[in-house]
Amino acid sequence: MPVRLVVRTFSELCITVGALIVLFVVYVLFWTGVKAADATGEELDALRGQWARTAAAPGARPSPEPAKPPAPAAYRDGKPFAMLYIPRFGKGWEWPVLENTEVRTLQKGLGHYRGTARPGETGNFAVAGHRRTYGDPFKDFPKLRRGDAVLLTDGTTWFTYRIEKPPHRTVPSDTGVIAPVPRGSGFDGPGRYLTLTTCEPEWGSSHRLIAWAHLDATRPVAEGRPAAFHS
Repeated sequence: MPVRLVVRTFSELCITVGALIVLFVVYVLFWTGVKAADATGEELDALRGQWARTAAAPGARPSPEPAKPPAPAAYRDGKPFAMLYIPRFGKGWEWPVLENTEVRTLQKGLGHYRGTARPGETGNFAVAGHRRTYGDPFKDFPKLRRGDAVLLTDGTTWFTYRIEKPPHRTVPSDTGVIAPVPRGSGFDGPGRYLTLTTCEPEWGSSHRLIAWAHLDATRPVAEGRPAAFHS
């Protein structure tokens, strides 16, 4: 084969590979973000619509006689049930929390680890989210500091959690970090805890970053947003 043909073929191959790499980078950096924005918006709209219908339902109006509240319904796999806010990450940072941490679920928002506590319950309410891609929800995870507020609402109650200490680095197999009394958190007994998890390093997944928080306050939604939104 003539040398010129070899060089031309090699050059064309390099151009093709380069184009594929550029397309892949565009997909990772741009297109997954576009898809996440659309999916997240749909989940947030679904939650707001659901809560508005519940508030308008006849059973939601005050009753002259107090009734025993019904047992909470089980969360539906892959469906949203709460919204999470972290003021440290900037104004407008809000994400839906969906049930389970499967790949498809985390492409639409944050995922609640099955089997962990519900918001405000005694135990550990544990949530996972992408560090990068699909909207980069936890891109600024390392910025979390002791005392930072993490706010959550299920449509009826605001739950204000406070970060206990800066993020902890561990390995994916360390499941004790989402135990009812999370290992490594410094908590020494049962309580109302929250655990946030994401990938580490920023563009990899060999490790995990963990942030733990304790429940600081609750407030009925009817009374407005907690002051912690401005802390």
